[in-house]
Amino acid sequence: MQHLTAKRILVTGGAGFIGSHLCERLVAEENDVICVDNFFTGRKANIAHLLGKPNFELMRHDVCFPLYVEVDEIYNLACPASPIHYQHDPVQTTKTSVHGAINMLGLAKRVKAKILQASTSEVYGDPQVHPQPEEYWGHVNPIGFRSCYDEGKRCAETLFFDYYRQHNLRIKIARIFNTYGPRMHPEDGRVVSNFIIQALKGESITVYGDGSQTRSFGYVDDLVEGLIRLMNSPDDFTGPVNLGNPGEMTIRELAELVIKLTGSSSSIVEKTLPQDDPRQRQPDIRLAGEALGWTPRIPAAEGLPKTIEYFSALLAKMN
Repeated sequence: MQHLTAKRILVTGGAGFIGSHLCERLVAEENDVICVDNFFTGRKANIAHLLGKPNFELMRHDVCFPLYVEVDEIYNLACPASPIHYQHDPVQTTKTSVHGAINMLGLAKRVKAKILQASTSEVYGDPQVHPQPEEYWGHVNPIGFRSCYDEGKRCAETLFFDYYRQHNLRIKIARIFNTYGPRMHPEDGRVVSNFIIQALKGESITVYGDGSQTRSFGYVDDLVEGLIRLMNSPDDFTGPVNLGNPGEMTIRELAELVIKLTGSSSSIVEKTLPQDDPRQRQPDIRLAGEALGWTPRIPAAEGLPKTIEYFSALLAKMN
C-alpha cells in the first residue's frame, strides 16, 4: 500500500542513463513516478524492471511538445548528453534544451510544481578558472560543434531563472559533471564507456591528444543522491549547484586504470584532439556540501568495477 504522502513526480528523460537510476530510487521511496522519454538515447531496457510496479508509469513523449499531467515535482533530464548523440542532430538538441525547458516550466507553472533542471558542467565551456565554482560564467564557444548542447543548457538556465523571477516558480538547477555507472549507453562515445568496451574486447584504447587533459568522474548513485537532496532543499535555495566528484585524473590515467581493472591486454593509441575539447574539468563542490550536506562517497576504485561488470554482461548478451 502506498503512503498517502507519496509525491507525484515527473522525470523527463527517465529511460536514459541517469534518469533510470533516478526513477528507480524515487519508485523505491514509494512516490508515484511518471517516466517520459522519446527513446532517442533512452532505452526501455533501462526501466524494464520498473514496468510492473503500480507506482511507475512510462510515457513515450518528446518534451519539445507540451505535456499535460498533474504532478508535484518535475525533474527535467531530457536531452542527449554525449557529443556523438547531441551532434547527430544539433538543431534538435538545442530545441530539446530550449523548447523542452519552456514546456516543462509552463507545466510547472500551471500545476504549481517544483521543477529541477539537469544542467551541465559544459556551461563552463573550456574553463579558464580551475576548479569551477558556480559563480564562474564560463568560457564557451557559441558557434562551435559543441554549442548546440553548451548554449542550449545555458539558455535553459536563463529560462529557469526568468520563470523564477517573473512567476515565482520554485526552481532548482544542478550542474552535473562527468557521471558514469551501469546503464550508460554503449555507443555514447563517452570516455568511460569507450575505454571499458575497448578493453573488454581487447581493442586499442583511443585517447584524444596525449591524454593529459583531466576529468572528474562521479558515480551515478552519488549523483542521484545529490539531485534528490537538491529537490528537497528549502525553496529559497535555487542553485545552480555543482554535482560531481572533485577527484581529478588525466584521461591517460583513466585508460590505464580500466586496463588494470579489466585485466585487458589493450594498448593505448593517441588520436587528434576534437575542437573545443576542455583541457580541464573539476567541480568546486563546496556549495553542495554547505547547502545540501552532500559529498560523493563512491570512489573510482569502487564504481568502475560495477560499471565494468554491467558492460561485460551487456557484451555477453550481444555475442
